[in-house]
Amino acid sequence: MEAVNVARLDDIPDGGMKQVIVRGEPVGLYRVADDVYAIHDVCTHEEAYLTEGDFDPDECEVECPLHGSRFNVQSGDVRILPATRPVATYEVRIADGNVLVGERSDLTQGKRS
Repeated sequence: MEAVNVARLDDIPDGGMKQVIVRGEPVGLYRVADDVYAIHDVCTHEEAYLTEGDFDPDECEVECPLHGSRFNVQSGDVRILPATRPVATYEVRIADGNVLVGERSDLTQGKRS
């Protein structure tokens, strides 16, 4: 699947996050220095946008604004309950200052599918 240009790197401050829509799906972009990670932007516990929560760039974790579930933005793994299912991750490339989001990788029981 072809990557989609969703933002300029400069649109996301270091340690910041931004919601974009990729192929009709809400995706959260998380910037740590020159790296950008992308995960599905809806908490797997309750339907809330993760980009409306708190992002800790040192731990690479985002906290859901509703009940405090925490997810690793690199792997999609749950770090703190009540969520028990990981969120999907997306491939990300930076090209000429553009952030390109590619294929979605769903996590099921700790394995990418």
